[in-house]
Amino acid sequence: MGAPAILDHVVLAGPDLAATIDEVERRTGVRAPLGGRHPGGTANALIAFTRGGRRVKQYLELIGPDAEGGWTASEVGRFGIAALPAPAVVSFAIAPHDLDATVERATAAGAGIGAVVPLSRRTPDGRELAWRLGLPEDERQPPFLIDWGDTAHPALDDIPALELLAVRRLATDVAAESARLSALGVDVGDGRDALQVVAADADGIEIEVEVDGLPVVLR
Repeated sequence: MGAPAILDHVVLAGPDLAATIDEVERRTGVRAPLGGRHPGGTANALIAFTRGGRRVKQYLELIGPDAEGGWTASEVGRFGIAALPAPAVVSFAIAPHDLDATVERATAAGAGIGAVVPLSRRTPDGRELAWRLGLPEDERQPPFLIDWGDTAHPALDDIPALELLAVRRLATDVAAESARLSALGVDVGDGRDALQVVAADADGIEIEVEVDGLPVVLR
């Protein structure tokens, strides 16, 4: 039971960001502070992850329509938000040592990663965070790839944290999905620093966090 060493963050999306923050707090006892607003109509809130009680460069991103900017769920296609009836874990990002080389290898292996794009957002205190993404050609096939460059990692900000126990990829075809993830440099297996790929009736993602000494699954 574990999570990939190159995990950067897990995305939990919902049709209403405020309601998503409330739901995660209800499940975990941790309230995510607002992170910022993105071009394209989304806003987020963040909770850092710890591993073995130590803060790491990994976090949970809660994302939804930018209500302050006047956006509604029906207008936001990113992460399938327009079609989500309730909050759900929808994707995760990995941070390879060399994003461009990983995209090149993944493309050669047919792992379905498209062009690398630059993005940014401004935090509530006015800082601008910038990063680059390697996006999957099919958003339903995570992960996406991220490179923070010179930007300080947001998980190291003064935000609340949850202990991450495991990340699991639910798959209808375990062998094919394991091979695709391996082509992206993800260590697949049951080790502490590996991603578990588990047989399921439908593809999905779930994470396991520790709350008051007990495991809680978010999916």
